[in-house]
Amino acid sequence: MTEETPGFDEKPDVPSGATPDDAEPKAAPEGAAPAGDESAAQAQAQLAGLTAQLDQVRTALSERTADLQRLQAEYQNYRRRVERDRIAVKEVAIANLLTELLPVLDDIGRARDHGELVGGFKSVGESLESVAAKLGLQTFGKEGEPFDPMIHEALMHSYAPDVTETTCVAILQPGYRFGERTIRPARVAVAEPQPGAQAAKSEDTADEAADDKESGGPDEG
Repeated sequence: MTEETPGFDEKPDVPSGATPDDAEPKAAPEGAAPAGDESAAQAQAQLAGLTAQLDQVRTALSERTADLQRLQAEYQNYRRRVERDRIAVKEVAIANLLTELLPVLDDIGRARDHGELVGGFKSVGESLESVAAKLGLQTFGKEGEPFDPMIHEALMHSYAPDVTETTCVAILQPGYRFGERTIRPARVAVAEPQPGAQAAKSEDTADEAADDKESGGPDEG
């Protein structure tokens, strides 16, 4: 049985070289923020920085997207313009070629009218006309159609009692067009109503109307 020494208090073991104060936990300085609050503040600051960077990236992306769309629209317009110019140049070249062939086509037409388009000449002539038609050459001009100075060229003029307006009575040379382009107007002979014929016709119409009125109108069946 061990006897306790009166007045002896047990103290915790203290490592060698350390003072007794080191064995006791130190209290946090008065007024200092807890460690958890500091971590939350740092996280919020980092989040705000990342949000600002994200907004900058989104703004830059929107600007680059707008630039790309503008460049794409300009390129599409450029392609359409180049294609339109290419078609226009092609049409002008074909129209010039067909214009040079018109005298040959006129000779073929005259030979056909005189019955001279026979043999090998007939085959060559028809082949040339076929090629011109494939290139888009179209003929126009018919007897009896009204005279149109935009597509007809009057080479002969006369009066006729059986026409009510200036009319093409003979096609001297057919007209040719390529697409919407008139290569050569149709060369025609035109006839106009005889002077005074329209007035006389109007008087006859008026007399017939007066006779019908006096007789009470035409007989009813």
